[in-house]
Amino acid sequence: MAQQKQVTDTIAEMLKAKAQQKHVLVGLASVIKGLQQGTVEKVFLASNSPVKMKEDVMHYAALAKVPVEMLTQNNEELGIICKKNFMVSTVGLLHS
Repeated sequence: MAQQKQVTDTIAEMLKAKAQQKHVLVGLASVIKGLQQGTVEKVFLASNSPVKMKEDVMHYAALAKVPVEMLTQNNEELGIICKKNFMVSTVGLLHS
């Protein structure tokens, strides 16, 4: 249990740093466009993302051969991590 929390904290810290450097795409449309263009290296989904959204992201990520990671944080917490004033369900890391 403690190891899972540590991994979750590590991912959250990494997302915060990437968001500050503007190396993330936020939102379904942006992430899917990034997957189609090949600019995304990894996708993160909030724990309470809608099923249709998960299916769409998984489909495009599979086509682009990009890993998708399901987070334990919900969309409200993911929005806070990314320093946004709204809920965020999908985040894509850009190639650095």
